[in-house]
Amino acid sequence: MIKFSYLFLILILIQKEVICEMKTDFFKIEKINGIWWFIDTEGKTFISKGVNHINFFGDYCPELGYSPYNLNVIKKYGNEEKWTIATVERLKSLNFNTIGAWSSQSLFPYLPYTYILNFAGKTGGDWLKGSFPDVFDPKFSKKIDEIASKECLQRKNDKLLIGYFTDNELRWGPDWRSKNHILDDYIILPSYVYGKNAVIEFFKKRYKNIDEFKKVWNFDIKEWDELKKVNSINSPLDEELEKRRNEDRFKFLEIISQNYFRICYEAIKKYDPNHLILGARFAGYILKPVLEGMKDYVDAVSFNWYGFDIPKEILQEIYSITGKPIIITEFSFKAMDSNLPNNKGAGQPLKSQNERAQFFEKYVNELMKLPYCIGYHWFQWSDQPEKGRFDGENNNYGIVNEKDEEWKILTDKMKKVNGYIDEIHKEAK
Repeated sequence: MIKFSYLFLILILIQKEVICEMKTDFFKIEKINGIWWFIDTEGKTFISKGVNHINFFGDYCPELGYSPYNLNVIKKYGNEEKWTIATVERLKSLNFNTIGAWSSQSLFPYLPYTYILNFAGKTGGDWLKGSFPDVFDPKFSKKIDEIASKECLQRKNDKLLIGYFTDNELRWGPDWRSKNHILDDYIILPSYVYGKNAVIEFFKKRYKNIDEFKKVWNFDIKEWDELKKVNSINSPLDEELEKRRNEDRFKFLEIISQNYFRICYEAIKKYDPNHLILGARFAGYILKPVLEGMKDYVDAVSFNWYGFDIPKEILQEIYSITGKPIIITEFSFKAMDSNLPNNKGAGQPLKSQNERAQFFEKYVNELMKLPYCIGYHWFQWSDQPEKGRFDGENNNYGIVNEKDEEWKILTDKMKKVNGYIDEIHKEAK
């Protein structure tokens, strides 16, 4: 009996290995011997080693009236086609294997790539200002469907597409863009907005009677419909009531999250059932209700983090709640020896390119020792303009400078680390 059980176990393991070596039409995600991986179209394990914003046009500088990087590569290559071929070869030579978000589409036929759909940004949201769309409005669903029909249907059979990001760095709660909770924003919406009615229905179901609600939220109303006229939030009467408010806020946030991710999921799968949904690129923080709402509608969670060390506790919480693998979709290090200001944008500047290289190695090694992490995307390909891009950022985030010259100390390290990191991940615990 023992010999038979042992033989049966061996057959299962062999079968698993055979399945993982089988070719597939599109990128998949699998957990093999306790470790998560992308599986490429050859059936091989794949860590997504990407770079964001590999863009022929670079960053436009409003003060200059042009993009320094774009001006220089036009002089160097003559046209986008020649730039594309040269850039693909450079990426391959550095052992990168993925085209990240906001990259030139001329690169897509040559390497695996990810694509950002920017659903919220096209339906009334604004990641830069932190405004969130009304996910209860039928027009939101309709617009998402229209975007998916345009963007996803044409990519349905593309074997180099890894998957889609639904959005970038949406504001899910109080952060640097606004101190408001999403529920608070919805409460003060105009009376004719669908989201306002959704809030009223939420409170009616959540509270036994209106008097209990009035006590918690400090609104002088007699009927639920009077909430339609509310356009400001009153201060809580004590800390206990603020705690009750936060319970409401988090529950409503879970509903918001579930609506947003479900609608995005259904639209994508309607027009493209073949490719992965890679999340909405969280901006360095995460809230449990958002994870609870999204977990059934993504294949992976994308998370942006510019710290010197990886946020293990946050990543572990993400994985524990969702059960989905994680991609770090933005990280970077900048240095003052680049002679760029580095004074607006994420991350604290380092002294030198040597430190950039050292921190890249440390960061990626720590990340790939986690069994549920399946990729990392550096931000970005070229440095930002000294006088700032559209939002004023002026950093040495680039793998190359504005003249398209590599930061050699950094790229030498990237080539080395990217070359061996799969072996590190095979031993992840």
